[in-house]
Amino acid sequence: MFKTIIIVVAVTVVCLIALAVVDRVTTDINNPTPATITRSSEKQGLEITLEGEVLHPGVYLVPLMSTLGDALSAAGGTTSNADPKAYDTTLRLEDGWECYIAPLYDNSNTCSADPIVKACINTATAEKLKGLSCFTSTVADKIVSYRSEQGLFHRLEEIKNVSGVGPATWEKCKNYITLKD
Repeated sequence: MFKTIIIVVAVTVVCLIALAVVDRVTTDINNPTPATITRSSEKQGLEITLEGEVLHPGVYLVPLMSTLGDALSAAGGTTSNADPKAYDTTLRLEDGWECYIAPLYDNSNTCSADPIVKACINTATAEKLKGLSCFTSTVADKIVSYRSEQGLFHRLEEIKNVSGVGPATWEKCKNYITLKD
């Protein structure tokens, strides 16, 4: 009798382990991670990271020739706090891009009824950019120079291409700049 109980317990444990392994394999097949998607279909799509005021931020694999609007649709759209002046849904995406959707209102102040005071990096003068607490006068001048030499900014992240705008400056300024007036 004792041997029968031990055999039943051992078979039950083996079955539970086998079911757990099968469940894990099935889950991995049905819900591949972005890394799995990228390896298996690297040339079939673009890997895009969406951050900020997106309903489901994360990494998405979108078809070649997709626009930011296509990627946002894949992410469920933007939140009601997304600033429409801070992104362009017609922008053609490139592989590996990170796209930040800036807020219209300050997320840290739930009682705020006034939008964040922002400056358009495509039209603002150096003086207006200097008025933002996130840019020094040198960086503001470099933004205007970069814009006149390279053309308009098409996404907020392009400001990182300006000399003097590193990760710390980007973090400070990303909610205070727009692409359109």
